Amino acid sequence: MIRYSEVKRILKSHNLRITDGRIDILEFILRANKTISIKDLEKEFKSLDRVTLYRTLTSFTENGLLHKIPDDSGHATYGLCHNTCDSKNHYHDHIHFKCNECGTIECLDQNVPAFKVPGYLVKATDVILKGVCKTCVIY
Repeated sequence: MIRYSEVKRILKSHNLRITDGRIDILEFILRANKTISIKDLEKEFKSLDRVTLYRTLTSFTENGLLHKIPDDSGHATYGLCHNTCDSKNHYHDHIHFKCNECGTIECLDQNVPAFKVPGYLVKATDVILKGVCKTCVIY
């Protein structure tokens, strides 16, 4: 069970205004314990319009609470940031895994090697591995 005071502390520590909507959305994300999409939020929060949900995701991302995971389906998913992220230092160097069976995207605890490209300044690296997740491989 996620405590209300913990959710408020997390929002405050990322310089986010504390509103009922943000508390509910963050609590849902923490409970889900997986990456989420706008569709997940729309299913859970039928009373909130899509614009409000997108604005909340954008605020969470800009303030280092979530990171956006690009997806070849055209729909982004969002994962919780590590405790080291904030609005100024927001970099993710871990690998993501997308299951071809269930479509779930997971953040893996494996770092992407640093890439140095002469003449370029690399600011972000997005790596998505595809295959069958631990849950689906059993079936």
